[in-house]
Amino acid sequence: MSRPFSQRRKHSLSPKVRHWSGVLPALLVLGISMSALAVDPAEMLPDRALEARARTISAEVRCVVCQNQSIDDSNAEIARDMRRAIRERLTQGDSDAQVIAFLRARYGDFVLLKPPFDWRTGLMWLGAPLALLLAAFALWRGVRRTQARQAGLSNAADLSPGERARLDTLLDEDREARP
Repeated sequence: MSRPFSQRRKHSLSPKVRHWSGVLPALLVLGISMSALAVDPAEMLPDRALEARARTISAEVRCVVCQNQSIDDSNAEIARDMRRAIRERLTQGDSDAQVIAFLRARYGDFVLLKPPFDWRTGLMWLGAPLALLLAAFALWRGVRRTQARQAGLSNAADLSPGERARLDTLLDEDREARP
């Protein structure tokens, strides 16, 4: 029998779930807003087109302190300095390619979140796939060896009656020798 509407539970979720259902959206909003706070409004250029170019370049450049973050998202002091350098170069009339070349000359290819593929960065690009292939080959070879050993053991049925008697004797001696 159903309860009257006034006596029904107001929430079908457990208290723990209700607690986290309010906290998770707040954390999400906070996380998104933190990346927006990385660029100080004082750093921004008055020209919107130049600022958009600066933000695009900043999103492609790695923070050398944080390493897994772009300088656009980082609050590190060196990231601020790099953002300022980008904006200065753009206001001086440099193209995007010239600004990136300036940063590469100063910090190396490591500063780019997506470094170019050349002979110096080849190991970085090919290292993981090569390691995966090597692991797959080792696994394949191990399986093949195990199958070969098992096939060799199954050939015991091909023994002559004398060899089978000798094998049984050796196995019995081995069992007796064990405690």
